Formats: sequence, structure tokens, C-alpha cells
Amino acid sequence: MNLERDTPNFFSGPYIDRRSEEREAAEWLSGALADASTRYLIGCGSAQLLSSSDGEVHIAFLQGDHPIVQSAARTGGGSRELTLLGWFRGTRCVLVDLGSDCAVELPPATRFEELRPLVSVVAADEAGLLAYARAILIWRRRHRFCGVCGAPTRAERAGHVMRCSNPQCAQEFFPRIDPAIIVLVTEGERALLGRQPSWPAGRYSTVAGFVEPGESLEDAVAREVREETGVRVTQVDYHSSQPWPFPSSLMLGFHAVAAPHSSIRVSGELADARWFTREQIASGTPTLPPAHAISFRLIAAWFDAGSAVPLATLRA
Repeated sequence: MNLERDTPNFFSGPYIDRRSEEREAAEWLSGALADASTRYLIGCGSAQLLSSSDGEVHIAFLQGDHPIVQSAARTGGGSRELTLLGWFRGTRCVLVDLGSDCAVELPPATRFEELRPLVSVVAADEAGLLAYARAILIWRRRHRFCGVCGAPTRAERAGHVMRCSNPQCAQEFFPRIDPAIIVLVTEGERALLGRQPSWPAGRYSTVAGFVEPGESLEDAVAREVREETGVRVTQVDYHSSQPWPFPSSLMLGFHAVAAPHSSIRVSGELADARWFTREQIASGTPTLPPAHAISFRLIAAWFDAGSAVPLATLRA
């Protein structure tokens, strides 16, 4: 067992028991409403209902008798507004989608918040659940109509399938995931990092990009690195993956080795790309991505293999 690789990335891990077989039950919603222990996660647009106290942020779960839940369950039988997420901390959890009209009376000390600015202050398992719910909210919003014939879609299988309402079409649409590679390229004691123009001054990170149709993951790594930095790679090894629901990516992390005598030629989305030594990274140059990002983990895995002190300890 590789403990470093077996540790889940942020937004990952066994934070929820999905119990996908429960989605097949026609009466799943009535069962959820009849269960007084069911907890409801409320979504508005891509934001979710949260509460905060003493510097901590938590999901503001509602009970089934709350007016927000009751109203959503009555509208259209609840089939469009509610999605069974699974069992969180041993309790059934249902997502309530309020759409973009969130003019509802909220419980005290709660508000709708976007996930991304709060990832550093949300418990890891709650962050995973919020990421999962956010991805579902965005997918459902973007599939209200059939992409084949244009008819409205309706939710099935406890909200995890959108089916065309036109019986002559009846096309099914499943949650969308966009695969993207993210890679740390190294050459001995040096790591290749780049920066985008919109990032804070001094921040550098790993190379990333979306996988194109008809392309393997290894091919995507080689292409993205070459397109953005001019560097060619000779070895590509998978490390780990991370859901990234901003809006619907799955980041597939790799380590790669630069071909001998590769020179940097920046193009594409990057404003700059450079080689950084372990010594430079240990000293705090450059500024690295936040610790919850898979990019930091890729850098840390390489750094720690040649350092007596882990990168996370140095950066703490």
C-alpha cells in the first residue's frame, strides 16, 4: 500500500454512501419524506445553504417539515427539485434545488454561499458533499431541455438521470464530467511550474488542460505540456485524481519527466513558465497553490521524495 497515494484528495474519499440502488425505487421521495431523520441540503443556483459560528462553516441541513422542503416536495411531485445524494454520516441526504429564484425565508444565521472561497474552512467530508451537490445542481440546470430534439426533460432515478419528455425521442442524459489532466513535469532536482495572467503575483502551479476527443490521458499530458511550455516529456505516471466541480471537471493528476535538453517556450494560456529547484520551493519561492488543490499534492509528492522535511510542514 502506498500511503501517500492512498490518502484521498480534497473533495474525495468515502464521505458518502451513495447506495445507487435506492435511486431505482419509484417511491424514493415518499420514503425520504416519511423518514424524520432525512436531512436536506438546499441549493440556489450553484450556491448552497451554510451556517457559520466561531469561525467555522457548516452545511445548514434542514428537516423534512421545514417550509422550504415541503414546498419543493409539492411542486411537480418533487421530481424536478429533489435529488437523492445518498447517506451522509449514516443519515439519508437529499438535495433540494431552488433554481435561481431563492427568495425564501431562511433559518436564522444561514445564508447561500459559493463553495470555492470557503474550502479552507469547511470540514473535508462536508466539502466533499457540497462539491457533489454543486456538480449535480449545475448539470441539471444545463440539461433542462433535450439536446437531440429540444423538448423539456424530466428527472428520473431520484434525480440522477434527465430524460427527454418527447416519447418519440426519450433520450437519457447522465451527469456530465469533463476530464482534465494536471501534471508536474520534473528534471532531476527541478520542477516545471507555470502561471496564468489572472493569478496573484508570484503564484505558480502545475500544467493542466482538458482531454480532447480521441485522445488518451498520456497523450493529453504530452500535448498540454508541449503546447503551453514547449517542453517534451518522455515518461508519464499516474498519481491520483480529484473532483473539481467548478463547474464539472475531474482532475487526473500525473508526474512526468522532461526529455533531455528541453527548453521552455511559453504559449497558450500561460504568462510565464520556469524551472524551480527544491531549494527555491523550500524557501517560499514561488507561491504555490493552496493545500487542498491536487496541484499542491503533486508538487509535494515530488518535493518530499528528496527532502528530509515535508513541503506541507515547511509551508505551514
